[in-house]
Amino acid sequence: MISIASPETQQSQISSQTSTQAETPTQHPETFIFRSKLPDIPISNHLPLHTYCFENVSEFSERPCLISGSNGKIYTFAETHLLCRKTAVGLSNLGIKQGDVIMILLQNNPEFVFSFMGASMIGAITTTANPFYTQAEIFKQFEASGAKVIITQSQYVDKLRDSSEKFPKMGEDFKVITIDDPPENCLHFSVISESDEKDLPIISIDPSDPVALPFSSGTTGLPKGVILTHKSLISSVAQQVDGENPNLYLKSDDIVLCVLPLFHIFSLNSVLLCSLRAGAGILLMQKFEIGALLDFIQRYKVSVAPVVPPLVLAMAKNQIVENFDLSSIRIVLSGAAPLGKELEDALHQRVPQAVFGQGYGMTEAGPVLSMCPGFAKQPILTKSGSCGTVVRNAELKVIDPESGLSLPHNQPGEICIRGPQIMKGYLNDPDATTSTIDVEGWLHTGDIGYVDDDEEIFIVDRVKELIKFKGFQVPPAELEALLVSHPSIADAAVVPQKDEVAGEFPVAFVVRSNGFELTEEAVKEFIAKQVVFYKKLHKVYFIHAIPKSPSGKILRKDLRAKLASSAA
Repeated sequence: MISIASPETQQSQISSQTSTQAETPTQHPETFIFRSKLPDIPISNHLPLHTYCFENVSEFSERPCLISGSNGKIYTFAETHLLCRKTAVGLSNLGIKQGDVIMILLQNNPEFVFSFMGASMIGAITTTANPFYTQAEIFKQFEASGAKVIITQSQYVDKLRDSSEKFPKMGEDFKVITIDDPPENCLHFSVISESDEKDLPIISIDPSDPVALPFSSGTTGLPKGVILTHKSLISSVAQQVDGENPNLYLKSDDIVLCVLPLFHIFSLNSVLLCSLRAGAGILLMQKFEIGALLDFIQRYKVSVAPVVPPLVLAMAKNQIVENFDLSSIRIVLSGAAPLGKELEDALHQRVPQAVFGQGYGMTEAGPVLSMCPGFAKQPILTKSGSCGTVVRNAELKVIDPESGLSLPHNQPGEICIRGPQIMKGYLNDPDATTSTIDVEGWLHTGDIGYVDDDEEIFIVDRVKELIKFKGFQVPPAELEALLVSHPSIADAAVVPQKDEVAGEFPVAFVVRSNGFELTEEAVKEFIAKQVVFYKKLHKVYFIHAIPKSPSGKILRKDLRAKLASSAA
C-alpha cells in the first residue's frame, strides 16, 4: 500500500498548496503571477478519476472509444466502460485492495486502458513502465512502487525472472498477467477481464488518494515515484477539456491518434483521459512506423494528432506523406520537448488545414502547465514557438534562479506552477518533495522561460539536468552511477548534445583509471547492456578530470561548452 513519507514540514507544505490557491497579485504586489487567457471553470475534482472520465458515457455509449490498430477491433464507450468494471472485479478477486499498486508493462493496447481504469475503480494505484526497459530498470521501479501484479505481454516475462533472486517468486509473491498466451506461472488477461461486473466492491475514495505513480527524475537525480491523486488528474484533464470553451476542444466525432506510449504521462493524460472525458475515439498504435501511421490517419480519419518533435520531423520530411490523404487532421498538438519553428512550418505545408500548437508539461505538474489556446472551441491565435498560455485554474510565475524574486513579462527565469493539478509529492522522498514544491505550494520546474506581453510562454533553457531524447527522460545521474561502477573508470559526467532528430542525446565525459586502457566502444557497450535504448550513450569523450565546483557539483555548463566548441 502506498504511503508518502510525511513529516510535519511536508504535510504543512502539501496542505498549504490548497490554502494558497486563491492568492492574487494584489495580495503580494511584488509577485508577478500569470494566469490563463481563458476564464477559470468549476472542476468536479471531488469525484474518483474513473467516475469523472466516464461521467457522460451515456451520451456517446455506442460511439467508438478504442480502436486497436494491431487488429482493427473497435470497442464502443459502453463496451470499454463494461470491460473496465469487469477488470476491476478481476483485480479485486486476485487480492488487489484499495491502496495496492499494480504495474502496467505494456505497449498501447486496449488492455492498458481496462487495467488502468479498473485499478482506479477499486482504489488501487497504477505505476506504468516502459516494456523496453532492461530487467534492472524494471526491477528498480517494481521494488520502489511495491507492485503486487504486473500486466504485460509474454515476450517481456523473461525480464521478470531473475536468476539473482532480486525479484520475488513469480506466481507466489506477485502475479503476472499477460494479454497473450501466458508462459509458465502466469495468468491470461481473461482471468480478470471476464469477471462479473456486478461484484464490483463498494469503496470510498478520497480525492487526495493516489491513483497513478509514474516515475520521473524531476529536476535532478534518479527516477522517483510521482504521486498523482484522483484530484490531480481530474484537475489536469478538466483544465484541458472541460467548460463552455475548452482549451483543448475535443468532440465526440473526433478520432484522436494514440501513437505516443501510454506509459508516458503526456499520452496517458492528454490522449487517453481527455478523450474518455470528452467522448472522442482513440486510435491505439503500438509503435511508430511512418507508413502504418499515415495509413491509419487516412483510414480512420484521424482529426487530432498529439505528437512529439521526432514524429513531426518524419511527417514533414518523408516523401511518402504525399501519397496519403491527411485532410481529416484539424489539430496537431506537439509536446514532451520543444518544437522548432522551421519544423512546425514544414509540416504545416503538408497539413495546411490543421491548427498547430504546443503544450508544455512535467510529470510532477500533473502534467500540463500550458497549452496553445488555438485548440480552444473559440480559438486564440498564438505565435510560432510558443507553448501557449498557462492552463485554467492555475497560477504561473517566473523567478530569478539566484534571488528567487519573481520576474515581470519578457524576463527569463525558472518557471513555477501552482494549482490543484500538481503532484502530492515524491514517493517516500520528503526531501526531494520539499526541494521541488516550496512552502507556498509552488512547484519549481527547473525550466528557464519567459512570459511575453501576450501572456504566451516560451521555454529557452533548462536549469535541471534532465536530458530529453525524443521526449523520453534520460537522467544523467543514472548513467553516471553506472559508468563509475566500471573498474576502468575513475569519474564520469553525462550531458546532452543537440540533435535535429532526437532533440538531445546523452554523451559521456569519462576519466580513465590509472593504468587502464579503455575505448569508446567498450564504454558504450557497457552502458547499452544495462539500459533501455533511449538511454544509450551516443558519444564518449575521454578527459583528464571532470570539472567540478568547490562543493563537488559537476559543472555541466563547462562540458556543454566543450561540446559546442567542438561542434563549431
